[in-house]
Amino acid sequence: MSRQDLAQRVFDDVPGLSKKQAAHFVDMVLDLMAQSLANGEVVKLSGFGQFVPRDKAERVGRNPRTMEEKTISARRVVTFKASPNFKKAVADSKR
Repeated sequence: MSRQDLAQRVFDDVPGLSKKQAAHFVDMVLDLMAQSLANGEVVKLSGFGQFVPRDKAERVGRNPRTMEEKTISARRVVTFKASPNFKKAVADSKR
């Protein structure tokens, strides 16, 4: 699902909202989430899950083909932990 798909769903579900307003709303929410994560804040969405920024230390990695070692720089990553309700909804859904 893309940003455009999300905006279309918001447009379909909210009466009186234009497509442009729906797209702006989706962009605004995603931008706020990205800013919060960049500032090191946890983003919790009740019933969905939480996005947690995590700092990873520098480490040594290895190219599996050549076995050559290379230093992987320190970086910040985002992890996602699904809520129990979300996990259950996904597990109970039929394909």
